[in-house]
Amino acid sequence: MKSTLREYFPILQSRKEILKKIHGKKDLEEVFDRWEVKQQEEFLDFCTGARGVKMLYDFCAKAILNPEVYPERIEELISLLLGKKVRLLKVLPNDNTRIADETSLLIMDFLVELTDGSIANVEIQKVGYAFPGQRSACYSADLLLRQYRRVRNQMTKETFSYREISNVYTIVLFEKSTPEFHTFPDQYIHKFRQRSDTGLKIDLLQEFVFVALDIYREKYQNKNIEKRLDGWLTFLNSDEPEDIIALIEKYPDFKAMYEQVYEICRNIEQVMGMFSKELYELDRNTVRYMIDELQEEYQKQKEKNQRQKEENQKQKEENQKQKEENQRQKEEIEYLKEQNKKNREENERLMKEIEHIKHILG
Repeated sequence: MKSTLREYFPILQSRKEILKKIHGKKDLEEVFDRWEVKQQEEFLDFCTGARGVKMLYDFCAKAILNPEVYPERIEELISLLLGKKVRLLKVLPNDNTRIADETSLLIMDFLVELTDGSIANVEIQKVGYAFPGQRSACYSADLLLRQYRRVRNQMTKETFSYREISNVYTIVLFEKSTPEFHTFPDQYIHKFRQRSDTGLKIDLLQEFVFVALDIYREKYQNKNIEKRLDGWLTFLNSDEPEDIIALIEKYPDFKAMYEQVYEICRNIEQVMGMFSKELYELDRNTVRYMIDELQEEYQKQKEKNQRQKEENQKQKEENQKQKEENQRQKEEIEYLKEQNKKNREENERLMKEIEHIKHILG
């Protein structure tokens, strides 16, 4: 018989219990009735365990992955993504360098300092922004400048050395990645580091890790969890009950994180408010994403039109040159015709003179 999440999490409430609480309060009932049927079912499935927890809901991620409360979780996730053991020293305040509209697409965004002095910026995005490379490079540059200022302020002018500036890591996880990532359908983690074309090794300090969670979900759906990183990506990605059961049986410590969320779900009034906010943000994100897509499509069409315009102008110039060449050839032909006519007339005159001379001599 197929196992259910309620067997593993007795704290989960039944659908009947939840509906009783909702219909027992007028304000909750009004909120519930405003939702579409699909959203109502999603909420009930979420709270009863009929489906698993979507850990990328904003309130879930922030409860589970708060680096100030659970630094060991963030240490492990960053270590697995960087491929080396790191220790978290402290959480740093974010600079106010984000574009205002961007915050609506971020599930989480935190900055941590590691014990080796390096800085890691971790983002989880609902929908990937257009131009992810350019954007990440800009924020990485901000981090590097922040490192420079921090070290510069800690040292005197005489003792300052650039060797004291540590690496900056930009780690971005996409719930829905941008189109360029889907040109590599078998790869879901991409690491970038600046390298020389000659083999010369110079530490340029900036490293990037991009994780396309949607590609991982498509590629590894219903496959065995073999590594710890697979466990984390499944945890962040999947709300399939069978995946959650497989995960907590392979790595039991993840069970405590699910229990945290299910404890939140017992407070129906609170979780309904947070779910309503999720729906609102989803609508905003969808609109924003559509705007970004339309802007990108418009830009591509604009560039295409410009290329066509340039090609048309080039063709027009070539046609004009051809027309001028045809005119020149036409004039040359007319000139040659005129010369031929003159030559014939001259020949005829000479022939007449010869005939006349013959007649005189005759």
